[in-house]
Formats: sequence, C-alpha cells, structure tokens
Amino acid sequence: MTDAVTLKMTLPKIPDIELVALEGLDRLARHLGIAEEKIGEARIIVTEAVVNALEHSGENNPSVRLEFTMTTNDLSIFVRDYGKGFEPASVEDPDIKAKLHTKNKRGWGLNLMKSMSDDFRIESNRNGTKITIKKLLR
Repeated sequence: MTDAVTLKMTLPKIPDIELVALEGLDRLARHLGIAEEKIGEARIIVTEAVVNALEHSGENNPSVRLEFTMTTNDLSIFVRDYGKGFEPASVEDPDIKAKLHTKNKRGWGLNLMKSMSDDFRIESNRNGTKITIKKLLR
C-alpha cells in the first residue's frame, strides 16, 4: 500500500474556485496512479461540497477550509465553512416530482454527496459546518 498523501487548502469565495480543488484532487490521484474513472464520483462530491460551503460561508470569513487525504484505496475529504450553521436533521430529501414543477431546482447537494459517499458525516453549529466524507477508490 502507498503512503497517504494530504493536501490542505483554504479557498476564498471567488467564482469557479472549486476548479482549484478539483485540480488538487486530480493531481493527488495521478500521483498515486489512480484511474480517472475511479475519481469521477469524488470530483462530483468535492464540487458540491465546496460550492455549498462557499454559498453558506460567513460574511466575516468568506472562505472554505478543504483537506484531502488519499491512498490507493480511499479518499478522505474534509470541508469546513464558517457560516451560521444549520440543523442537518431538518434538511429533507428532495422530491424529484415536486422539483420538476418549481423554478427552484436547488437542494440536491447534501443528498447527492451522501449517495456517492461510503461514509458521510456532518456537524453544524452557529460557528459553521464541517463535512467529513470517505470515498473508497477500489
């Protein structure tokens, strides 16, 4: 087994900054020799996590802390924002039929991240939100 590699970054709230996170993810995967198709769902998870976190980041600290730890077997993703937080249990799964008939097509992010993850944990309070995700790469 290859040793774990870790990448840590703080992303400012600027347009398309999630692309920097994806570039870092791709470079770690290439370094470890992980096939591109194995990293595809992880790219979606990271995009959703970063975009959500930046959207809800606090006005006093409009940034997101992001950390990847990858081995040839798995990927751990940690995302932290400094927004006002929310109650994760209060977020309902989106109803596809209802969404088709409204202008608001948003609200899929958490559900999508959970469904593509092998482990998904969320902690949120008035100081922000932390999401920890594990994705198997085998």
